[in-house]
Amino acid sequence: MAQPLHLAVALDGAGWHPAAWRTAEARPAELFTAGYWADLVREAESGTLDFVTIEDSFGREARLDAVLIAARVAPLTSRIGLVPTATVTHTEPFHISKALATLDYVSTGRAGWRVQLSARPEEAAHFGRRAVPGIQEHFDEAADFVEVVRRLWDSWEDDAEIRDAATGRFIDREKLHYIDFDGKYFSVKGPSITPRPPQGQPPVTALAHADIPYAFATGSADLVYVTPAGVDDARQIVAKVSSLPHVFADLVVFLEDSEQAARDAKARLDELAGSPYTSDASIFTGTPSQLADLLLTWQEAGLTGFRLRPGRLPADLEAITRGLVPELRQRGAFRKEYEASTLRGLLGLTRPANRYRQEAPVA
Repeated sequence: MAQPLHLAVALDGAGWHPAAWRTAEARPAELFTAGYWADLVREAESGTLDFVTIEDSFGREARLDAVLIAARVAPLTSRIGLVPTATVTHTEPFHISKALATLDYVSTGRAGWRVQLSARPEEAAHFGRRAVPGIQEHFDEAADFVEVVRRLWDSWEDDAEIRDAATGRFIDREKLHYIDFDGKYFSVKGPSITPRPPQGQPPVTALAHADIPYAFATGSADLVYVTPAGVDDARQIVAKVSSLPHVFADLVVFLEDSEQAARDAKARLDELAGSPYTSDASIFTGTPSQLADLLLTWQEAGLTGFRLRPGRLPADLEAITRGLVPELRQRGAFRKEYEASTLRGLLGLTRPANRYRQEAPVA
């Protein structure tokens, strides 16, 4: 029997279709409220999904900060992983490191990170410091950014905090480490001002579509999202990123009780938008049972999981948790309950040793 699937959902506004906010079930007036996001994440948690990702960008569309959404939702959930998008271009690794370490504390070990690059000139203009680099340089910079963040997470040993009121010692400074990163793009001395995250290293994830991003993901991430056109394409992509512990395929989904109803639902949104919706990922229209068939077929290509992008929120999210999940459970392909309390645990990743810790000499 194949290994059970891992499932995540990608949350973006009212859904991935640009006209999703115009459906009867949508809550466009609540998009900037904590309650809206809490309801979505709790629905995902009710289906025992591994994690949610929260989209973000420096583009013109109105949106809230993904890391701050995750931090607000964290105390309202208990088991599901929270993986906000944080852009590495035009930002500083010290700030991102501190924000994600804080999220890991607030969520008691359920934080992750979806690394995103900003390649659009209009986004660079928001900051006005430089032009957008070439694609290889862009990803080289991103790789250095992730490396700095990872080193900062390790700059405190796990037992660096003493908190001894009697002696007045709060920190063992011998267990704080300069990272002394000096590269082409960043020069960071460290250490962080936030202790090592509960997971040690929150899982790093990235979306990749081609060879240069695949190379970045294999060198910098723990999990990569890919966008195959079918099972044969998935097999070829998996071969390129096989060194990673997890390869998730992205799918945009429109789910209804019948295939025709799902197609009609997307067609209505397309009409409202004025053009057919297209995506970098494959678009699925059908029933939860048909989606289960597709996921299990694609899994044979070596995929370890899927990140589903609901075309409409909350409708397609509820179809995932209340339709797809029971279908997969019936086939023995998905968990019935959470088996770990951290995101690394859910993904079967061990807690990594601190790179700076010096073992005491053997007597």
